[in-house]
Amino acid sequence: MIEVRIHGRGGQGNVVAAYLLATAAINEGWHAQAFPAFGAERRGAPVVAFVRLNHTPIKRRSQVLAPDYLIIQDEALMNVPSITDGLKSGGNILLNAANSRDQYPTENNVDNSNLITLPATHLAQQYLGRPVPNTALLSAFLKLTDLLPHSSLIQSLEERFTGAVLEKNIALIEAAAETIPANLWKQNANA
Repeated sequence: MIEVRIHGRGGQGNVVAAYLLATAAINEGWHAQAFPAFGAERRGAPVVAFVRLNHTPIKRRSQVLAPDYLIIQDEALMNVPSITDGLKSGGNILLNAANSRDQYPTENNVDNSNLITLPATHLAQQYLGRPVPNTALLSAFLKLTDLLPHSSLIQSLEERFTGAVLEKNIALIEAAAETIPANLWKQNANA
């Protein structure tokens, strides 16, 4: 089973990201779960979303405590001491940040060799006209892991959006995929 924890703030699309990833996996024949955890619903408040992917039915119903992957949509959250709690040994982190991974200390169990940064907010602003980094990060995640084809992400976007919003998101995920090396984390995907 592959477990992903997505950290961000209200308004960044954490919950939508979890649902899009789960839908993409289901469309490829996987079993998947996606669900959020948050306090008071307000823009800017911390939000965590969880995704599980497996080739067999998933019976676990708890929050993801030991993720294989972390997707962090807000760079400031790297200052939260517990942000990487439970990350499996050899686990990987995809961080929305303009800085290179060398900018981050090895505190919080962060192994800089397993940390990849992507300026997702900048890309989202450029392609969507809004600072919503979720689809750019999902695109990068799929390219890094090779778990699912990008066509499955496009299909999940088509099930949720239409018109200009869909077209802009497709352009965004294509641009994000071009900025990330392929299959960098494939060896860690234990699907």
